[in-house]
Amino acid sequence: MSEDRIPLAGVIGSPIEHSKSPVLHGHWLKRYGIKGHYIPMNISHENLESSLRAMPGLGFVGVNVTIPHKETVLNIADSVTDRAALIGAANTLTFSDDGRIIADNTDGYGFIENLKQGAPGWDAKAGPAAVLGAGGAARAVLAALLDAGVERILLANRTKARSEALKAEFGARISVFDWVHANTMIAEAATVVNTTSLGMQGNGPLNVSLEGLRSETVVTDIVYAPLETELLKSARENGCVTVDGLGMLLYQAAPGFERWFGQRPEVDEDLRQAVLSA
Repeated sequence: MSEDRIPLAGVIGSPIEHSKSPVLHGHWLKRYGIKGHYIPMNISHENLESSLRAMPGLGFVGVNVTIPHKETVLNIADSVTDRAALIGAANTLTFSDDGRIIADNTDGYGFIENLKQGAPGWDAKAGPAAVLGAGGAARAVLAALLDAGVERILLANRTKARSEALKAEFGARISVFDWVHANTMIAEAATVVNTTSLGMQGNGPLNVSLEGLRSETVVTDIVYAPLETELLKSARENGCVTVDGLGMLLYQAAPGFERWFGQRPEVDEDLRQAVLSA
């Protein structure tokens, strides 16, 4: 992009009104005094490819991708990173100077960075990780945990076939449990992760027994509305270190911002408060 053009970025999805990304990136743009803009765009499936192809010519340097386009953009992109291919979804697109679209997935990076920040003593080698859920978020979390060095992942989903499909894809380090036996795997785990939307405002409760949860277990939830879910509240009352889901959103945004605007942004309390109050 030429020096005199103001860089544009944004987030695409449908719906898009709920996205916290404009507040998040807007906070960083203001903090670092960058002449750039980050805008939400409600783009339908039918207009997705034509919109993406037009963006570089309009001055866009990249976009974040949210529901329902995270899988579809992989088929549109000219280049896909290994981790986006493994996860089967992209949340970060970068446009090269010649208009090529590069797809990446930073959700797993965001998850691990949040875990390390919220539980500084977290050790991937401490024992198995129990993961609840087998959707798109679970794929990113599984890839990140395996990459971090977790030797065994215990996986349960309400529809067992989806867990079995992930085991077939991710390999022998995954052990599948029936949803009704989730409490058994939690009792074995050094790390517990909820990747489902259960416990989120407007959704049903998680309804998984924490009877066997040990106080040395690290418990995290990717849900951040409410910030302390019932799972995290119960785990905290059991003496566990708990990590809320907001940091995953904040940290996953950082690599894209750096690529698009040339500044490595900091995730700190000011940013958390700006996003929470939006």
